[in-house]
Amino acid sequence: MFAGDISRQCLSPVILFSLFSLFLAGSPLPDEFQMLMTFKSSVKTSNGDDVFGSWTEANSSCNFTGILCNSNGFVSEINLAGGNLGGTIRFDSLCGLQSLEKLSLGSNSFHGRISEDLKKCSNLKYLDLGGNFFSGEMPEFSNLIKLTYLNLNASGISGTFPWKSLGNLTSLGLLSLGDNLFEKSPFPVEVLKLEKLYWLYLTNCSIAGKIPLGIGNLTQLEHLELSDNLLTGEIPGDIGKLQKLRLLEIYDNYLIGKIPKGLGNLTNLVYLDVSTNQLEGDISELRFLTNLASLQLFQNQFSGGIPNEFGDFKSLVEFSLYANNFTGPVPQKLGSSVGLQYIDVSDNSLSGPIPPDMCRNNNMTELAMLNNSFTGSIPETYANCSAMVRFLVNRNSLSGRVPSGLWGLPNMEIIDLSMNQFEGPVASDIAHAKSLAQLFLTDNKLSGELPSGISEASSLVSIKLSSNQFSGKLPDSIGNLKKLGSLKLDGNNFSGSIPESLSSCISLSEVSIAGNSLSGKIPTSLGSLPTLNSLNLSSNRLSGEIPPSLSSLKLSLLDLSNNNFFGPVPDSLSIPAFIDGLKGNPGLCSETLENFRPCSPVGTDSSRVRTIILCLLAGIMVLLVSLACIFFLKLKQNKLEEKPLKTNSWDLKQYHVINFNENEIIEGIRSENVIGKGGSGNVYKVVLKCGKELAVKHIWTSNPGEPGNGRSSSVMLKRSWRSPEYDAEVATLSSIRHVNVVKLYCSITSEDSSLLVYEFLPNGSLWDKLHSCQKSPMSWEVRYEIALGAARGLEYLHHGCDRPVIHRDVKSSNILIDKEWKPRIADFGLAKIVQRGAGNWTNVIAGTLGYMAPEYAYTCKVTEKSDVYSFGVVLMELVTGKKPNESEFGESKDIVNWVCANKRTTKEDMVELVDSTIPKHYKHDAMKVLGIATLCTVKVPYSRPSMRMVVQMLEEAVPQ
Repeated sequence: MFAGDISRQCLSPVILFSLFSLFLAGSPLPDEFQMLMTFKSSVKTSNGDDVFGSWTEANSSCNFTGILCNSNGFVSEINLAGGNLGGTIRFDSLCGLQSLEKLSLGSNSFHGRISEDLKKCSNLKYLDLGGNFFSGEMPEFSNLIKLTYLNLNASGISGTFPWKSLGNLTSLGLLSLGDNLFEKSPFPVEVLKLEKLYWLYLTNCSIAGKIPLGIGNLTQLEHLELSDNLLTGEIPGDIGKLQKLRLLEIYDNYLIGKIPKGLGNLTNLVYLDVSTNQLEGDISELRFLTNLASLQLFQNQFSGGIPNEFGDFKSLVEFSLYANNFTGPVPQKLGSSVGLQYIDVSDNSLSGPIPPDMCRNNNMTELAMLNNSFTGSIPETYANCSAMVRFLVNRNSLSGRVPSGLWGLPNMEIIDLSMNQFEGPVASDIAHAKSLAQLFLTDNKLSGELPSGISEASSLVSIKLSSNQFSGKLPDSIGNLKKLGSLKLDGNNFSGSIPESLSSCISLSEVSIAGNSLSGKIPTSLGSLPTLNSLNLSSNRLSGEIPPSLSSLKLSLLDLSNNNFFGPVPDSLSIPAFIDGLKGNPGLCSETLENFRPCSPVGTDSSRVRTIILCLLAGIMVLLVSLACIFFLKLKQNKLEEKPLKTNSWDLKQYHVINFNENEIIEGIRSENVIGKGGSGNVYKVVLKCGKELAVKHIWTSNPGEPGNGRSSSVMLKRSWRSPEYDAEVATLSSIRHVNVVKLYCSITSEDSSLLVYEFLPNGSLWDKLHSCQKSPMSWEVRYEIALGAARGLEYLHHGCDRPVIHRDVKSSNILIDKEWKPRIADFGLAKIVQRGAGNWTNVIAGTLGYMAPEYAYTCKVTEKSDVYSFGVVLMELVTGKKPNESEFGESKDIVNWVCANKRTTKEDMVELVDSTIPKHYKHDAMKVLGIATLCTVKVPYSRPSMRMVVQMLEEAVPQ
């Protein structure tokens, strides 16, 4: 008993606690093991046991992968970032780990809501949940007062963010909340209390209003990003107090005013980006920022000169201030220290010579100085820029010879020297330009023969040499350019014949060699070019007959005028659309074209034959009219789905050669043949007696004789009552001939309705194949070909017509698919033909929700760039397989917001946006197209590429 009493007295609480601690040092609490296993049970992993292979009962928790314990054996850190993990997070288990100070689960695929249990992690100092797919709002977390690091960037959270929770987190050094779909809110003033912040990332999280003046109190800041928000007002002057700043990005907002005085105090600044705002005034304040490596000022309203001091900056490698109002020269010493990686000063009013040393060390990949007033020649130093990819100096006043080596730079993809005063030849060095895709030299004084070595530049897609002084023969080897899609050589002095090998350029869609001195015949083999859509050989000395093989081409433009052709015009080319392109050839004849002499000999017998034929035709017409009357009487007895077709007058206008009459079409307008419904009428599938299938769009128009319209039917029937949709569609489609635009055979109109007769496309629309019950698996190759074909159709509408056509309702349901899965642009009911010299304004908001460009919200100006935006949405549908509007995107958000919200995540995470049915080995190719889609859907119309450029980018993204 005595000994026991002594033992109990010796085992004091302190000694017991020490022994207990020693026990714990060898083995953590069993409860912590169970908490970790509970967390593991809710997590899914795509790489098997690589992460959780050590998480077994045979191991101590402190030996688990990603787990770190403190000296007392308690779990203090969990680091499983980038572990390919999914599922949900059991915060109730993790926050039971009382010593947990670091929780890093970023760059995974966790989903679900972040639960209220997070606030129990009261000892956390480091929390990283960014780069995941959570949903719902962020719970209140004001009791996590020990946090020094908080990253929720691109985590998927949305709705109202608990900004007030930040007020208690005064120890925070890093705060990253950007790229989330928060509800719009003012700049959170709670952030201004976090005086220890060195990193603040609030880009793309719907912050509106002004940047508060107190931002200057965060004097420890080194990294400040507030871009892609709704910020207004001026940049506060006290931002100049942040002298530790190395990065300042506030691009893509609505900021106004001048660069504030004091910004020049930020001498540690390395990256400055205030682009895409409404800032103005000069930039002299920036001349003190001598450590700048990247300066982005583009798309503002800055003016004045570029400070000469920029030429002395030792680290400047990225320099972009396009789309402003700058004047004067570019500092001649710019880039002379280390050389630039890229420069873009396009679309200003700059003048003077091109600085000679910007390509020092051969690191420059892009030089863009287009649309200014630069003078002088291209410095010889640029002939050695081996890394150069894009060289754009078009629309200036440059002159002299182009350095020979520039033509053959190995990585060059585009050379645009057009609209200058360059002289001399294209050097033979061009044979070494194996990456060159686009060569634009129009409107210069270049001369000499086109070197045969140009055929060795095997990546060429577009050659445009119009309006120069080139001479000699076209190279016979030009047929080696298998990727060549556009060849424009008009307005030169080329002579000799058209090379037979041109027919080997199997990708050609556009050929213009007008206004030269070509002679000889048109090679018959040109008729075999599968995609040729435009052929202009006018104003040459060509002769012979027009080859019948040209009839097999699907031409929208044919111009053979002002040559020496003779003989009959092939029947399929004898259509009014081509009549102007055949004039100026006195030797041509035609039996059908007006103002062309007939091909048959003129005489008594032939006159009799013609008379007999005309009589027969007249008799046939009388018979047809009689039959039509009988048919119309019978038709009145039928009940159609909508209302009876009036039968007293029909007017048929054909736009292609047809082998049917209106009776066959009208017979097919029955309810059982309806295949689609629209706001202006139904679409019917009509099968002709010969078996040919057609699609007929039936549009009911206003009936002026109906009661209640306040007008007399006897008066108003004399006028044409057709719907605006009908007029737009006919005006657009009747003159268009392109392989990727739906073919309109004819129109049939009466007093109260109109029928548009199209080719029938059996595979329905792209929407059907992607989203409807008719959805079918499509390989990436098929999706790519649909994207490229549809882009080519829109490119033709924008750039290939005499007057550009703006579709105004580009969407996947208006892209039809033929039996070979080739796309056609369809439904031109909202189309607008751009009038020369007129504005493109409309008082109608046209388009479909989810596809409409954002400028519709603040302007009625319609441009081709609105179609580009809509097409970008279609590309996103093709890549992701998602509809433009899905509930998962969040309230009032669409696919563009969703993609853009994820574009700053890691490349691996971005790949997850690609439709899961696309095989893994094609996802990289799909990501290229998704990148093009994001360019098409930028907010500022000016920044979107043209459809011509979209086609070129898609051609470069061909599946590997």
